[in-house]
Amino acid sequence: MKEMEKMAGRNKVKIAVVCHSIRSAYNIGSIFRTADGAGVAKVYLTGYTPAPPHSGIAKTALGAERFVSWEKVKNINSVLEKLKKEKFKIVAVEQSKKSKNLFSFRKDRKEGNLCLILGNEVRGLSKAILEKCDEIIEIPMLGRKESLNVSVAFGIAVYFIVFNVRNV
Repeated sequence: MKEMEKMAGRNKVKIAVVCHSIRSAYNIGSIFRTADGAGVAKVYLTGYTPAPPHSGIAKTALGAERFVSWEKVKNINSVLEKLKKEKFKIVAVEQSKKSKNLFSFRKDRKEGNLCLILGNEVRGLSKAILEKCDEIIEIPMLGRKESLNVSVAFGIAVYFIVFNVRNV
């Protein structure tokens, strides 16, 4: 286990997640469970994203919502301002003309903490939110569908990032 913690850079880079206007409680529960597994420091639930206690969240989180620190905040802008003041690098997981391939994303520990923003299952993140991000990453798609389920995309992105934080 210690080798895995070393690989993941645990306790060296904090990762926060902002779930903005995600409608499905099941997706939020899955995000909580994945966040727990990946060692995420905090989950922010913004917009109309459901929050615990909620039977749909509990069903897929399997108790992880009790272990991961979280906060419900209506306005995403206040969360982003707070995280920027705390020196978090803000990274959206979204498809856009400015997005970069997730698998080319690299982060050094010296760059500080990281916040991943996830958006609505259908509409994604607005242009206004994307403009507040330091970077936008996307997962390349090889099939006919244009995107993955938001909780699946989060799982791929967070684990790739956690295990690719460089020792600088």
